[in-house]
Amino acid sequence: MGRNKEFDTTQTLYKAMKVFGQYGYEGTSLQQLLDQLGIARQSLYDTYGTKRGLFVSALSRYIDEKNSEVVRILSESPSVREALTIMFEQTVEVLQEPELYNECYIVNSAVEQAPLDPEIARIVEASTVLLEEAHYRALLRAREQGELPPDAYPDEKLRSLARYLHHTRMSLVFTARSGADPQTLQDIARVTLSVLDWGTGT
Repeated sequence: MGRNKEFDTTQTLYKAMKVFGQYGYEGTSLQQLLDQLGIARQSLYDTYGTKRGLFVSALSRYIDEKNSEVVRILSESPSVREALTIMFEQTVEVLQEPELYNECYIVNSAVEQAPLDPEIARIVEASTVLLEEAHYRALLRAREQGELPPDAYPDEKLRSLARYLHHTRMSLVFTARSGADPQTLQDIARVTLSVLDWGTGT
């Protein structure tokens, strides 16, 4: 029996992100995956085991890459306010790019599957904890640098603000999925970022 044709696993995961993003986990058939990924059934089984195995691998790759980028922006930008603005602007831009936005919707599938799949639930929870903490550390730095007034933003409030900023940015993906236009997404981003000025009197 001949050997299965070798394939680029990295590109396969990127393609899988788009397929799962477009159709959802439950709505994606094995045959759709094989057709869109351009690989043989046995190659998928040998590398990922099952459709679920491929989904988990694609989800993990997507989350790891996106989280690394968020942490980098929040930690390396001299201005935390500027970093947060860039992140929200980039999210809105990506959700308007046909080649990119389907990848984002793999998160929708993950949230839908999390109550049914403990491993996926752990992946989603770990991502949430990491990004909330990254936002919190960035806000601490913003306070130290004078971008936020210390008296208006004690540590407990910074925790809540970090949680709010993270989850609101993530909600843009769901809002776009429901059919919201770019102006709506921009308005949500603008109003969200305005909370940074509530304690400054501006």
